[in-house]
Amino acid sequence: MSNTQNGEAFEPITVHNFSERILEQLVHFHVMKLNGGFFLWVGSSPVLSNLAVSMCSKYDSMPISTLVMGDPSNITPNSLAQRLAKRTKKQVFVSYSLPVTASNLSLLVEGRIKKELELHPEHF
Repeated sequence: MSNTQNGEAFEPITVHNFSERILEQLVHFHVMKLNGGFFLWVGSSPVLSNLAVSMCSKYDSMPISTLVMGDPSNITPNSLAQRLAKRTKKQVFVSYSLPVTASNLSLLVEGRIKKELELHPEHF
């Protein structure tokens, strides 16, 4: 359902949460659907340690992406935001607050996000 404000249509912010045990670790996912994009937080404890944003550009086939806050040596939130922006064609904000202990963890987490995108595209 879309609403209007100042004569323009906009979608209200909606929230979708899901969790899954991945490599013996309980991972929580929090999605806030925004007007024209979404915010995705991934973590095991309530910490916002970084924030990346990515969006498609008409000048390049790969979405542009930047780290808004956090450790610049951690490229996980940036690259995840970029891949999700390319897949959804939306502006994407990502906070990835999981330890980088297992190399497979980020791949499995991204796989779980893609599965949720397929099952519930209305939340993204």
